Amino acid sequence: MPARFATVPWALKAFFAKADNPIPLWVAEPTVELAQPIDDAIRSRADSGWYGYESRIPEYDRVFKQWMSERHGWDLSELKILQSPSIGTSIASLLDIFTADGDGVILQTPVFTDFKPLVSRSERAVIKNSLILKDGRYEMDFSGLEEAASDPKVKALILCNPHNPVGRVWTKAELANVAQICERHNVLVISDEIHCDLMLNGATFSPFADAASGTSVRWAALHGPIKTFGVAGICDTLLITDDEEIADCFEKRCDAMSLNRNNIFGLAAFHAGYSEGGEWLDEFIHKIEQNVDYIRENLPDGIELIEPESTYLAWLDFSGLGMDVPELTSWLSSEVNIAVSPGHWFGREGAGFARMTIAVEREVLVDAIERMRNAVERLSK
Repeated sequence: MPARFATVPWALKAFFAKADNPIPLWVAEPTVELAQPIDDAIRSRADSGWYGYESRIPEYDRVFKQWMSERHGWDLSELKILQSPSIGTSIASLLDIFTADGDGVILQTPVFTDFKPLVSRSERAVIKNSLILKDGRYEMDFSGLEEAASDPKVKALILCNPHNPVGRVWTKAELANVAQICERHNVLVISDEIHCDLMLNGATFSPFADAASGTSVRWAALHGPIKTFGVAGICDTLLITDDEEIADCFEKRCDAMSLNRNNIFGLAAFHAGYSEGGEWLDEFIHKIEQNVDYIRENLPDGIELIEPESTYLAWLDFSGLGMDVPELTSWLSSEVNIAVSPGHWFGREGAGFARMTIAVEREVLVDAIERMRNAVERLSK
């Protein structure tokens, strides 16, 4: 097993106590060879022998804007771009600034596990607008969204675009519908777009900013290189908005909490990734697409793949095995001996599913699927 997996042994024991040296596939980050330009930039910065303060200069915004323009056709020239330590920091800060205790925040479940605790710890109420699984593909429940947003106590929607864990890439038309609903009911949209660079098989990323154009909906989009290049351990993220008040209030909050300090290695990785990482990313995406093909062709009977349009996360449907939530969770850990994220972690709507990271070398994936096949065969004996 690759040595890089050895960085998380404590987490394996904490979350997967019944497993015996499982393959760790639950964290949403790649475990393949990462972009050489980033590695070179970090090593070069370390070799300088100087580790003091360093300012974030306009060059960093320039390479990010150029990246978004070239890869997604998104013009950010008129938008505000602000630094943030993490996606969670941005969401928690926006909820604290623009909502009050007891206000409702809409989540489109099953959705990224950190959203619910961010809302709950902020003393806000989680309002579910569950996704609909139809013919193997997830859709938004727009009538349900309209109903939830119409409650005057509901003040925000945390949108996952592209969606983690189900892998949907929302179309511009779908996002425009969200924008119009939230505009009608004065609901702030916080769009987590951190997986936007990981488009699979020709899918096209639509920024919420473009879909919201022509409306007065208030929005902030969250971006950064952490998923694109596997640098969550060092890099900051970004908050983007067209709203002067949102930008001003967020910037003041970061100043007050001293959240805008820079990490010299993060700055090096940020610049190298967005200026020189395109070729690596293209190869990386191709590898993910090939891994998706392998999974689709080799899953045992009783387990289905929800086709991902984005991300390096496979959302697997185990309902055909007929297990309840505790039984499935235990079986994946003790019998299959893989560490994946049980679907109910993402909300009750995820019961019977599991999320598996597939940004891995092929031999790791082959081992994981083989363990599934062997475990399913034992079920029938």
